[in-house]
Amino acid sequence: MAVMTIRNIDDALKARLRVRAAMHGRSMEDEARDILRSALSSEVPRPRDLGRAIYERFAALGGVDLPDVPREPGREPPDFEA
Repeated sequence: MAVMTIRNIDDALKARLRVRAAMHGRSMEDEARDILRSALSSEVPRPRDLGRAIYERFAALGGVDLPDVPREPGREPPDFEA
């Protein structure tokens, strides 16, 4: 088992931990372990990328067929030699 030391805890936070531990009938160390265990027991959801989120939100509505838009050739590039 690993040993962990936590420094610079606010006095008010330490007092709340002491009260919570007493309410549960255990030591402050046991209470801190239980808090860490419960906070870290759930799996962290993976972040989704924006494109995937948009697709999933609107996929049920179906796609849209857009007409082809005729394109014109681009302009000639500027001549800087003149």
